[in-house]
Amino acid sequence: MADGPRLKIDIDEKRFAVLPVPLLVDFHLTVEPSTVVALVGPSGVGKSSLLRMIAGVDRDYSGTITIDGVDAAAAPPAGFVFQDARLLPWLTAGQNIRAVRRETTEAEASALLQRVGLAGYDNAYPRELSGGMQRRVALARAFSVNPRLLLLDEPFVSLDRNLVAEMQDVFLDLVRAHGATAILVTHLADDAARLADRAVVLAGMPARIAADVALSPERDLRNDADFARLSGAISNSAPEAHA
Repeated sequence: MADGPRLKIDIDEKRFAVLPVPLLVDFHLTVEPSTVVALVGPSGVGKSSLLRMIAGVDRDYSGTITIDGVDAAAAPPAGFVFQDARLLPWLTAGQNIRAVRRETTEAEASALLQRVGLAGYDNAYPRELSGGMQRRVALARAFSVNPRLLLLDEPFVSLDRNLVAEMQDVFLDLVRAHGATAILVTHLADDAARLADRAVVLAGMPARIAADVALSPERDLRNDADFARLSGAISNSAPEAHA
């Protein structure tokens, strides 16, 4: 099992011209190898922007982000899961996986589809798959890009909660198998409580770390009572909970 990388985020300033104040100022966060960190907070607080900076897509900031000591822009690309599947409609499920990493073989793509519960769907087109199945392909595609580092931007939005539970089980199985480091952006404390080792609550403008909550017991040992307790702890740590 491969170990995920260590991330070190030190942002002096990140701003957008349309905003009256910077999005981030003196923002510091370290993510230890093979851990899942949930970034929790309201829309517009900078969670998705931070993911793009970690991915090396957005380089317009002052400061440094390193992945195992390598600048994020020069590090191997992370596997990225978006709010929607973003599959290419003219490619099959297997081809969508191989399209983002040419070195991936047909056999490897097929094995990934099997891991996410889509054995035998290699030649299915997106239009032939349900929304949940398309999300599974997107998750497999992300792991094909980089099984060590995964960035997820509200990956369960617009799915019904039964399907969310299935997708979360698939995600946890893959993370467990690869020892991945993962950053999960979510506005739901429940998702963080189920999936993460640590919840970092963001608030304000410029955004700050309002709370940094270590989640225990370990993910695989949590029961429904633990999920409820941890979700409550995350929710209660948000600034609006004390307003």
